[in-house]
Amino acid sequence: MQIKESSTMYDVIIVGSGAGGGMATKILADSGLKVAVVEAGPYFDPKDPEQMTQLKWPWESPRRGASTVRPFGDFDSAYGGWDIDGEPYTNKDGSNFRWFRSRMLGGRTNHWGRIALRFGPRDFKRKNEDGLGDNWPIGYEDVRPYYDKVDKLIGVFGTNEGLPNDPDGFFLPPPKPRLHELFYIKGARKSNIPVYPSRLSILTKMINQDRGICFYCAQCSRACMVYADFSAQTCLIIPAQKNGGQIDLFLNAMVREVTTDEEGKATGVSYINKEDRKEYKLKGKVVVLAASACSSARILLNSKSSQHPNGLGNSSDIVGKYLHDSTGASRAAFIPDLMNRKVSYNEDGVGGMHVYSPWWGDNKKLGFPRGYHIEVWGGMGMPNYGFGFNPNEFNKFFGTKVGGYGYGLKDDVKRYYGSVLGFGGRGESIAMKKNYCEIDLTKVDEFGIPVLRFQYKWSDHEHKQVKHMQDTFEELVHNMGGEALGAKPTKEQNYGISPPGWIIHEVGTTRMGNDPKTSVVNKFQQLHDTKNVFIVDAGPFVSQADKNPTWTILALSWRTSDYIVEQLKQQNI
Repeated sequence: MQIKESSTMYDVIIVGSGAGGGMATKILADSGLKVAVVEAGPYFDPKDPEQMTQLKWPWESPRRGASTVRPFGDFDSAYGGWDIDGEPYTNKDGSNFRWFRSRMLGGRTNHWGRIALRFGPRDFKRKNEDGLGDNWPIGYEDVRPYYDKVDKLIGVFGTNEGLPNDPDGFFLPPPKPRLHELFYIKGARKSNIPVYPSRLSILTKMINQDRGICFYCAQCSRACMVYADFSAQTCLIIPAQKNGGQIDLFLNAMVREVTTDEEGKATGVSYINKEDRKEYKLKGKVVVLAASACSSARILLNSKSSQHPNGLGNSSDIVGKYLHDSTGASRAAFIPDLMNRKVSYNEDGVGGMHVYSPWWGDNKKLGFPRGYHIEVWGGMGMPNYGFGFNPNEFNKFFGTKVGGYGYGLKDDVKRYYGSVLGFGGRGESIAMKKNYCEIDLTKVDEFGIPVLRFQYKWSDHEHKQVKHMQDTFEELVHNMGGEALGAKPTKEQNYGISPPGWIIHEVGTTRMGNDPKTSVVNKFQQLHDTKNVFIVDAGPFVSQADKNPTWTILALSWRTSDYIVEQLKQQNI
């Protein structure tokens, strides 16, 4: 098969345009380097009238807003999901890993929850506390300057609370709690669970002329037409282009492998153009992988050569190993005191929680390692049938018929509108070598590229942690005078823990370390085996922490980008 090779020599080729790839694009382009960005999906700009879904009604969708095409609803800006036609993956030994991919410029930053939490000092050195997993080769003080820069560049609201492992930052004013969140605060305080303003990457005041301010439509998942919330393309890539950055976008381009020369040094990437199904090659001095933890591992494992017979960067046989995702569990409850609410005011707020609870427990007393934070949802969202109550659940509790058609349905909707509140726990799992992804040599995707196969099972550590979540949720519901909807998950149901991958926080497949025999990249996310290849997604994470990973991806990508610029100037790569 003939492969068309570009004659352009790029300073840097970046694979992926999400948090890590977007940040690398901006920093490297702003430094005067010529950058190629290779993205597996199409161009996306939420300001474009043809692509904008914000402020549309359910009836404007042929599916009435349902999630039959996009997993988070027809208006969600996620092009992709856990299952994509023509792009399969497999599981082995009874595993049920669920792999979410977002094929679009900006990647998964278009529809994430915008929860922007820093890892704390303890999060980088957890092995010192419980002996599990490994410490990072870097600490909080190494990353702190870049967290500060990300706060100031992108914007995050919140408050400085002086918490030792939930570090303070540079915060915009947070929105006030809504009524359901005031009920949560009251219930949490009865159990001595702390509650603080959330830390979300949404602008509550102007920070530059390129972006607007949140107007409380609560539709961040649709991507913001005024760029008030953070997405990689709207806040990093597009501004870098406007500032004169030398950036070429290669869209709908599925990367097959990183190409190498006879010395094993990277020379660029090979990709399949989704539109003409032909293979192309780009040439670059440096290759930066930011395709997501599992996608970057897949590219490395498929990049085999005589110099790298086990896959690029895989002399240690660690690529794909130590895969781990956040734990997740949830409950919902009916709060009678929230019935019959007046709806003559706008309580939408931002597209996410206004308050949250960081981890508060003492693991030595609780009998399980690590912790979790609690996310809260509720309020008066867009009404639709079944939007906030399940008639069967209400009938079970109250012995009345709820729902139906016509005026009866309207009356029930008005009575129960805004009376349901829910919790989500998001916790830290333990990174283990036995949880991994590998190449399935028996299967290829529609582009002829071998797919990934997953081996992943939760351990007793995670099950005990999620049991604590469920016990806590029950207590919170009781404190609020509510009625839990649905039965409490049992031990036989693994306490309702989400399948691995379901929380979409997968990390650790190209772990960072000082020893090339037990890690894939060094402390600057540079391959031990090939000095001109870097990884700036969540693959290098040694551990997850009980926080969402995006803010740390952004900070580490900026740190790595500065290092790349320095190394190019010194002609070390």
